[in-house]
Amino acid sequence: MSTNSHYGSDSIRPSREGFVASGTGSARPARPAQIDPGIVEGLSGGTDPQEIDEMSHVSAAALLDRVHHSEDPQIVQRVLGLVDAEGVDIIAGLWSHAQPDSLPGMLWRLYLLRTWMNRHRESVSQLWRIGEPVATSASAVAGVDQAPDAEDIARIADSILSGAFTGDFAVALERAAAFTDVAATGLRLEAQHVAHRNDSSTASSSTAGTVMPSETSPTADSDTAKLAASSGRQSARDPQTAAARLMHTAGNLTVTSRDFLHGASLWRQGRLE
Repeated sequence: MSTNSHYGSDSIRPSREGFVASGTGSARPARPAQIDPGIVEGLSGGTDPQEIDEMSHVSAAALLDRVHHSEDPQIVQRVLGLVDAEGVDIIAGLWSHAQPDSLPGMLWRLYLLRTWMNRHRESVSQLWRIGEPVATSASAVAGVDQAPDAEDIARIADSILSGAFTGDFAVALERAAAFTDVAATGLRLEAQHVAHRNDSSTASSSTAGTVMPSETSPTADSDTAKLAASSGRQSARDPQTAAARLMHTAGNLTVTSRDFLHGASLWRQGRLE
């Protein structure tokens, strides 16, 4: 939820690598909870990169504006569930190549953060409990209880994203930054635990095999999922490699957190477009 922040291959990739959005169609979505059919058609067509970039910005601004000016809670719910209804690939086609310091780039990261938190809520709650005692001020910023359970994580995921559409967009980005920063801290601490366990144990499989659950890695694609799924097995055979991969993922999450904070600053200056 990294990114190029995109919580994509090779653990969350740093957000610097960018995203892409799509093609032709009306400046506004036909209705706030759906993708403009014209935009979707442009995804498959070899549209000019400049037009694609322009449409990514237009679609992001139109969606945000429409929800901000709506008082219908059903519209907000449909927008929150955009990935659930349309699929992450459609959203990726719209916004995944947008630069991290742009409005579509920020929305892409926010949607991926919500997707990750919802899919892996139990493991994310464990990450928070590991990382939060170190990142003490983050609970107040992110709006998270000290010991959130899986349902709390799902609620917070919706709250952060809905806040971007119905409240102060900069505050929503700051909440997302605080949350990802704590998750990164949790991953770093777990990596240290894995490495230390290797140093202090006799390498018995019973003690070396219990690392972060496979669902914990914040990912959206198969490469990262494989990394997460194999972390427990690898910690028994090669704890140093498992620890290094957790640290790599933590580093990418930290980049994503900084992107959220930079986006919040740009929004307040009227420069996030």
